[in-house]
Amino acid sequence: MTTTLSSVTIPGFLNILGNLSHLLDKAELDAKSRNYDSKVLVDYRLAPDMLPLKTQILIACDAAKFCIARISGAEAPKFADSESTMEELNSRIKKTVEWIRSVPANALDGLEDKEVTFPVGKEATKTMRAIDYVNMWAIPNVYFHVTTTYNILRHNGVQIGKRDYLVGAANLA
Repeated sequence: MTTTLSSVTIPGFLNILGNLSHLLDKAELDAKSRNYDSKVLVDYRLAPDMLPLKTQILIACDAAKFCIARISGAEAPKFADSESTMEELNSRIKKTVEWIRSVPANALDGLEDKEVTFPVGKEATKTMRAIDYVNMWAIPNVYFHVTTTYNILRHNGVQIGKRDYLVGAANLA
């Protein structure tokens, strides 16, 4: 079986974003069961200079959708970035997943050597071959922000573990 850009990106992004949604579902249940406002989690950050949970989720979604868009040439959906509740963040994840599913695999495949230019910070850009962009920038970026979300939730006592991160709702008994 040949490895293609679509086989490296689409299933992995769908899986990790699905697991992210599962983590938020568990966080909402935790807030209800321990009787606290989940808004506390939405705005929580592990360090004063880091982005809060809500921004971690927005970036994870954006990194996945922009990766697919930049390579395929498809226009990524624009979101207002105004989500402020667990429900709204989960909706953002689901809209991102729906859009990724709408992009046909053949829109990515064969473009491994395409030059992809993307923003790095607020004022710089970087250009890489698509295959390098996927493997060394986009995928690690998505996983970094999902992992940070996991860590914020876990730090706040949400009962999640490695299985939730890796498998999400797919095969939990």
